[in-house]
Amino acid sequence: MDDEPDWEFSQRDVCILKELSREPQLSSRELARRLESKYDIDVSHVTVSESVRKMREEGVFRDAILINEAYFNFALLEFKFDASHFADRWREAMEFIRDDEHTLFYSLSTGTYQWKAIMLFPSRAAESRWVHEFYKHHGDVVENVRNHALHNVLKFRTDPELLDVLSEE
Repeated sequence: MDDEPDWEFSQRDVCILKELSREPQLSSRELARRLESKYDIDVSHVTVSESVRKMREEGVFRDAILINEAYFNFALLEFKFDASHFADRWREAMEFIRDDEHTLFYSLSTGTYQWKAIMLFPSRAAESRWVHEFYKHHGDVVENVRNHALHNVLKFRTDPELLDVLSEE
């Protein structure tokens, strides 16, 4: 993440985020109606639209198109950098995965300092070719590369209830 958002959440902001996480395509008019009926928050759709725009611009949430998992194979790629080549080539390998069209989510985990990416491929053969090309170009700088097929994706969303903690801070 480039910059951490600087945002003070109002109860209205949290309720807007909860409703958008339930149904991301809600119009500002429908959001305003739901705020009034579910949360007893009386606000115009113009104010709701402005709040959504400001939160988006500040980076409070991100918009993403998440294709239905029936169309792609999900894969989990994990690796560590080889310390003997780290200084010279780590950034190139890291950016290769970060900028690749197949990468949906890319992060670093603590513990053994593993890099992890959730990736989407049109087929297992395409995934295999991608891993082969990755090794061919970056194999000297990575170690412990593991790729896992993620199948039967059972949940792929943010639960609105999780967002209640934002108003508690």
